[in-house]
Amino acid sequence: MGSLNYGALNLIFLTFLLITIDSTALPHQNPKSNSTQINSNSVLVALLDSHYTELSELVEKALLLQTLEEAVSRHNITIFAPNNEALERQMDPEFKRFLLEPGNLKSLQNLLLFHIIPSRVGSKEWPRKDFESIAHHKTLCVDEADNHLPLTRGNSGEKIVGGLARVTRPDDVIRPDGLIHGIERLLVPRSVQEDFNRRRSLTSISAVLPEGAPVVDPRTHRLKKPATPVPAGAPPVLPVYDAMAPGPSLAPAPAPGPGGPRHHFDGESQVKDFIQTLLHYGGYNELADILVNLTSLATEMGKLVSEGYVLTVLAPNDEAMSKLTTDQLSDPGAPEQIMYYHLVPEYQTEESMYNSVRRFGKVQYDTLRLPHKVVAEEADGSVKFGQGEGSAYLFDPDIYTDGRISVQGIDGVLFPMEEPTEKPASKVAPTTAPKVVAKQRRGKLLEVACSIVGVFGQDSHFTSCY
Repeated sequence: MGSLNYGALNLIFLTFLLITIDSTALPHQNPKSNSTQINSNSVLVALLDSHYTELSELVEKALLLQTLEEAVSRHNITIFAPNNEALERQMDPEFKRFLLEPGNLKSLQNLLLFHIIPSRVGSKEWPRKDFESIAHHKTLCVDEADNHLPLTRGNSGEKIVGGLARVTRPDDVIRPDGLIHGIERLLVPRSVQEDFNRRRSLTSISAVLPEGAPVVDPRTHRLKKPATPVPAGAPPVLPVYDAMAPGPSLAPAPAPGPGGPRHHFDGESQVKDFIQTLLHYGGYNELADILVNLTSLATEMGKLVSEGYVLTVLAPNDEAMSKLTTDQLSDPGAPEQIMYYHLVPEYQTEESMYNSVRRFGKVQYDTLRLPHKVVAEEADGSVKFGQGEGSAYLFDPDIYTDGRISVQGIDGVLFPMEEPTEKPASKVAPTTAPKVVAKQRRGKLLEVACSIVGVFGQDSHFTSCY
């Protein structure tokens, strides 16, 4: 009983001691030390709710909120925020793709932290022009060797950050724990730029496909000799149809390496170039989207060009593509078949096609949709493809011509003409040939009976025996 009371007294004493220690330690703690307790009037909350939507989205993708919360809890911060125009349209697409890749998270974090100073620098604290002085402020990007941002003045007195970016909205957002200045362009630290250049060069090197293992001839049990190299610019040995893959839905062709197997042509880059040309030209966004989404088709075109083949693309414009119905696109492989009918395995320009139709009247061009061909003829001083209601005119000539791929804009989507089916014979018989009544054939039993009666000379009494 005494031991029980002694244990209870110890428990009460320890509880009292812990409460005393906690209460004495509370006044010495920083109320902002807990990173999860952020005031609603914080500059971080203002950044996420501001018109710098592209920057706030990058901060969330870079997983920097907790790091910035800890920085705000220790001191004021100054954020130099690039506007949405600089992050959305003026940034290099390849550089933006590099930053958003999961493996480059550290580079994205260093880029964003390079725009933040762990001190409060308002527009009044900026160096004055008359002294021509430069103020260097350390940033939160600790991985950068040159971890300082110079603040200067321009010739006309405007505020400059990093020697490049002009401050367009000074003191745009002011909060008790920091402020935000709006700048006109992105600040890229040297370490991020070098990492981007290094990754880009490694990507181009690693794009070469591995060569296959040597093949043994089963008849001679010797290694098969490689094919005779074809000189650059020479026509391919195989027909274009033999070089095509079995079909996008069955066996998509692998992406070719730089320059193709014989390093003659870089078909993948040429296909990307003409798709980009369609986007910049305008009015062909639907076709460009189809080529981008049907990666197997774009890869197949790049493979053919890398092998030395040439292609002419009859590109329907957006107005023509919008007239396609759901039934025309719902069948499996329908978009591929439509596109194959618009690919001619020849290099044709507007001048060559027009000269052909002027001289020969009608010209049939082979397509990659076997065995269908597209018919071209001269009409109204231009080239008309197809027949009847499904025809299309050459609308935008020579959108893209690089000697291997030619893109000709047309104002309609082409479909192969259906072959006429043979009419049933029953509908033609009454008008073409008179009705003929066939003589009934005698049965085997009647023939035997007539032969027996004829022996006795009585066949004249039976008309059926004649």
